[in-house]
Amino acid sequence: MSAVVVVRDDERIQRDVLAELAWDPQLQPNEIGVAVDQGVVTLSGYVDGVARGWAAVRSARRVRGVRAVADTIEVRLPGTPGRTDADLALAASRALEWDSFVPAERLDVTVANGWLMLRGEVEFGWQRRAAEGEVRRLDGVRGITNLIEVRPSTPTDGERLRQDVQRALARTLGAERVTVDVDVDVDGETLVLSGVVRSWWERDQVERVAWSAPGVRVVHDQLLVGG
Repeated sequence: MSAVVVVRDDERIQRDVLAELAWDPQLQPNEIGVAVDQGVVTLSGYVDGVARGWAAVRSARRVRGVRAVADTIEVRLPGTPGRTDADLALAASRALEWDSFVPAERLDVTVANGWLMLRGEVEFGWQRRAAEGEVRRLDGVRGITNLIEVRPSTPTDGERLRQDVQRALARTLGAERVTVDVDVDVDGETLVLSGVVRSWWERDQVERVAWSAPGVRVVHDQLLVGG
């Protein structure tokens, strides 16, 4: 007897996403609108910081049956006087300095109207992600442009890198349906991830493993999320 594939309808997914948003303590009730079309969730509304918008996206991704999330949420800071751009730049610099895994001395932060721009160089891809994660949580941030470049200190063997990442995925996730390919250039390695994962959580974990590998400069995520 063949297995029965249960496809969740859009109305049920919408109800579950709204419930997950209401469950998340980082979000305010009824501040996010949700529309669903063939498993693709569109989030709309207004929040008072980029961290809250990011929390909404992550909440939607946790719901079973969500194939993709379109984020149209706008960041609107409160009308009361808050941090100036100078205050925000100082706070961002200090946040990077407090993270012992981020080479803050090699990074530069500029702020214009609450929008942060990160520049500089790091040795590992996960450091680039960590730097953005540190400043995303700051109060008063409207958005972030991450221009940090990944510059590995030594060249790596592309085929060995591919095998190491594939083994790490099998070891931690059992992700046999994920294929890892490597594109080599003079600046470092680009990993291309393809295949099917069971959830957005699993997709995030695959990306985490890929970015953790030494020598990785870019990760192209072509993974599909199964229903």
